[in-house]
Parts: sequence; C-alpha cells; structure tokens
Amino acid sequence: MKDKKVLFLTQAAVIAALYVVLCEVFAPISFKNVQVRIAECLTILPAFTPAAIPGLFVGCLLGNLLAGAIPLDVVCGSLATLAGALGTWWIGKLVRSSDRKAMKFALPLPPIIANTIVVPLVLYYGYLITIPIPIQMLTVCFGEIIGCGVIGLILYFALEKHEDYIFRNGSV
Repeated sequence: MKDKKVLFLTQAAVIAALYVVLCEVFAPISFKNVQVRIAECLTILPAFTPAAIPGLFVGCLLGNLLAGAIPLDVVCGSLATLAGALGTWWIGKLVRSSDRKAMKFALPLPPIIANTIVVPLVLYYGYLITIPIPIQMLTVCFGEIIGCGVIGLILYFALEKHEDYIFRNGSV
C-alpha cells in the first residue's frame, strides 16, 4: 500500500515538473492571445494514471506563477486544467471498460472545452484584452485543439504501447 502511494506521488510530481518545463521552454507560444500551450498535451495522461490529475493541476499552477500570470489566471487556468484532467480520466475509464475504442479520440475533449470556456474570460476580464469573447474562444479552442487534440493524441498513441511499463501500478 505504501509503495502505491509513493508511486502515485512520484508520478504526480514528474507530471507537474514536465508541465512546468514545457511551459517554460515553449513560453513564447504559451502565453499570448493565440495560445498553443504545448504542455497541454499532457492532459491526455489521466487516461493512463489518476496521478496525472493533481500533477497537471500543480504543474499548471506553477507554470502560471512562474510566467507571472495574474492571480485570476493562476487560479482559474489551473482549475480549468483540473476540470479537463478529471474529464479525461473519466473518459479513459469508459474507454477501458468498453469495446468502443474510437472513444479514445474523445479523450482530449474535456481540456479543450474547459479551456475554451475559461481562458477567454480570464483574458477579457483579467488581462483586459478587448477582443470579443467569442473570437477569443475560437483562438483558444484552436490552440487547445493543437495542444490537446493533435499533440495530446500523438502522445497517447505513443504511450499506449508501453503503458504497462511506464504507468505500472499507477491505478491507485
């Protein structure tokens, strides 16, 4: 039991660290009006391990803090990532318990939807970016489709082949 807790905490910490590193490395394209946050590809990981849920939340929180984001962005952006991670975990459970393997393509939808709703509101009300919210939703959605949908699914299919080795005993 103790080993599972240590594994859970270790996986969460590694995922948080990876998220922060990806935010820092790709900062020039991660914090603009049209954002492509490459770190969001990691939101696919709750499909493999529930440890990714707190890992992504903490990683997003730290990534936003290190980038100098305003408090509204730090809190709301991190909560959007948390909501997306929970949704991905739930869809991942459905994929594992059914024969509908095509549902794998739905895994990135929760973070795409959560960020498409939350981030434009933060940009508009927090950063006072006066581009109409529906247009900001389109640009954020586009960036999330690239980060979560395209890169996230590439990551998913690459990890899926080795999930037993990478995420062994990850289901706490």
